[in-house]
Amino acid sequence: MHIFKIIHREQWAAAEAEGTFAGAAIDLQDGYIHFSTAEQAAETAAKHFAGEADLLLVAVNPETLGDSLKWEPSRGGALFPHLYASLNPKNVDWVKDLPLGDNGVHQFPEST
Repeated sequence: MHIFKIIHREQWAAAEAEGTFAGAAIDLQDGYIHFSTAEQAAETAAKHFAGEADLLLVAVNPETLGDSLKWEPSRGGALFPHLYASLNPKNVDWVKDLPLGDNGVHQFPEST
């Protein structure tokens, strides 16, 4: 099982260069890094990244995050994974492009 972070390519490049990802602006504002499950990721993309190109999908095994990962209710009461720590890029299993399709909807890789 993986949890997923949708991130702008430039933000991930900076995280890799620095060896840590403290979060995007919304993460820093909320005090945790927002993740989604495979079932939640498409809705997250549509709600928060509609029409945005140059995105990446970052996959993390939640077991590598320890006690800093909390499952908390959000949209419609669904439990979402929230990381109350910085993300070490070494804990990432894979990173893939998240392109926009011709219909303007993000095209998720089959492995999600």
